[in-house]
Amino acid sequence: MDVTTPANAPWLIVGLGNPGPEYAGNRHNVGFMVADLLAERIGGRFKRAGKAQAQVVEGRIGPPGPGSRRVVLAKPMSFMNLSGGPVNALRDFYKVPVANIVAVHDELDIDYGTLRVKLGGGDNGHNGLKSMTKAMGAEYHRVRCGIGRPPGRMQVADFVLKDFSSAERKELDWFVDRAADAVECLVSEGLERAQSTYNS
Repeated sequence: MDVTTPANAPWLIVGLGNPGPEYAGNRHNVGFMVADLLAERIGGRFKRAGKAQAQVVEGRIGPPGPGSRRVVLAKPMSFMNLSGGPVNALRDFYKVPVANIVAVHDELDIDYGTLRVKLGGGDNGHNGLKSMTKAMGAEYHRVRCGIGRPPGRMQVADFVLKDFSSAERKELDWFVDRAADAVECLVSEGLERAQSTYNS
C-alpha cells in the first residue's frame, strides 16, 4: 500500500460500463460484470448512492480480522464517457485517496482473456479512463481486462458496444472470476503481489 495512504482508508472499486439492459453483455461492460461478481462475493446488493450518479455496495474484502479492507464497489450510471463525475463524487463522499481507487475496464490492446494490473498511466483512448483522469488525475489503479482488437475493418466503437462472441462467452465466466480475484489480491495484498500473480 502507498505509504502516504492511511491504513484505515476505504478502497473505491469502480467497474466501468454503460447503464441499461441493452448494454449489459457488451465488451465495454466487462467492468460492470466484475463489480457484480465482487458484490455477490461480499454478499451485497447495489443501491443508488445518494446524490452521486452511481450504484454502490459497501463491504469488506480479505481475511476476517485486521487484514480485511473496507471497500465501496461502484458502477457509475452516467454512461462511460462521463464516469469521472460520479467517481469523483464518491471519492469525496467516502474520503478515498486517489491511490485507493481501482478502475476495472475493458482493454483493446491486450488479447481477450488476459489481465494486467497497474498503477497510473495513460487512458489509451478509453473514454471512461479519460473522464476519470480528467476529474482526479491518473494515479489510480487499473485492472485491465483484455478484449483484443476488432476484426477486419470493424470500427472500435462498434466492437466495444457489441456483446462477446459465442466463442468468447465460453471463457467469460472464468475471465470475470479471475479479474475479481485480481481486484481482491490488489486490495488485500498490494500491487506487486497482484501483478506477479495475474499479469500474464
